[in-house]
Amino acid sequence: MVGIKIDGKEIAQSVKDRIRKAVDELKKQGIIPCLATILVGDNQASATYVKNKHIACEEVGILTKDFKLASDITQSELNKIILELNNDKTIHGILVQLPLPNQLDEFATTSRISPLKDVDGLTPHNVGLLAMKKAALIACTPLGVMEMFDYHDIELQGKTVVLINRSSLVGKPLYHLLLARDATVITCHSKTKNIKEMCQLADIIITAVGDRSKFTLTPDMIKKDAVVIDVAISKYNEKLVGDADYEQIIQKAAYATPVPGGVGPMTVAMLLKNTITAASLNSQNER
Repeated sequence: MVGIKIDGKEIAQSVKDRIRKAVDELKKQGIIPCLATILVGDNQASATYVKNKHIACEEVGILTKDFKLASDITQSELNKIILELNNDKTIHGILVQLPLPNQLDEFATTSRISPLKDVDGLTPHNVGLLAMKKAALIACTPLGVMEMFDYHDIELQGKTVVLINRSSLVGKPLYHLLLARDATVITCHSKTKNIKEMCQLADIIITAVGDRSKFTLTPDMIKKDAVVIDVAISKYNEKLVGDADYEQIIQKAAYATPVPGGVGPMTVAMLLKNTITAASLNSQNER
């Protein structure tokens, strides 16, 4: 039997419906949720991502403020802008679009954001809280993956999860989130040996390599009725693809995500959710 498609667009829409209601409740309390985005330089892909985030915010009633900065801005100048946004009580979330130009330090930049306004969940404070199971603001893509599990009532307790990624944006936050749900998590990366054998043991595989020329998740690597979450997206042979061929994987998996239309829409939906959470946190902090 063919497995069940985990439709990111459908799940993201259900999240947006909940967010609209939350926005209405906050507005009744005199709180107008607002997200500030910072885009440095003229990277077209980054500009498109930021534009899409603004459109999504508008759909659910979240205000946005767009800061487009010159590509030659200095670290101290950028730090000053972030400090001003931290101190602006009308702004509840701050997002710095990555990657940054070479003269800017990504860690130094994201670390400047107030933890209460850190809608990307990247500050050392929020990363540490996640490891302690106390985080309110969590990296958007991992949070979106967890939402997918919940939407389909996919049990994590006691399950073996193979996670093929160790980045700060995906792999590391997911490790802590899965561990908090009592999953047994095996993290694989570019130096891991016998990835195929490890994947064959997994009840759930989450893959986020993003380079088909170096890695492809094939049906022979998964056991029957496994759950496959494909976080990767890249261009390969002029097509947008993930790490796996969905049409092949879904023939063997119990659940699987397509690319595009899987995890991607969830990342933006979780940004909206984090902005609402940040608005609530900041309003409580001011009382």
